[in-house]
Amino acid sequence: MDLIHYLTAFLLLVLPASAQFFFEHMFGGQQQQQAQPQNAGSDSAWFQQQYEAAHCDKYLCPATLSCVHFPHHCPCAFPAVEDKVEFGDGSMVCVSKGGWAEGEASRKIELARKGLI
Repeated sequence: MDLIHYLTAFLLLVLPASAQFFFEHMFGGQQQQQAQPQNAGSDSAWFQQQYEAAHCDKYLCPATLSCVHFPHHCPCAFPAVEDKVEFGDGSMVCVSKGGWAEGEASRKIELARKGLI
């Protein structure tokens, strides 16, 4: 009776492993897990590398790395949610679109520049 128990235990241990081996190799095996993408660094090293590698013989916009003739020609990084406001001195700024009216952010900046708000 002990021999039957040993054989049964042996078969219960060996058969599942053999079946798994057989099916894995016959039907393509387990799928390889894809490597998870790395998070962006917590410092500015990546951006600095991109900035230094960018070629521009005019003005390189610091926020978008676009090459333009003048700083006030720089595009906003997220034009769908930002308004571009150009100042008279040749500079510009991108600000979040605000409120309900078109150009409201620009209007508020102008009012602030005039000291009215």
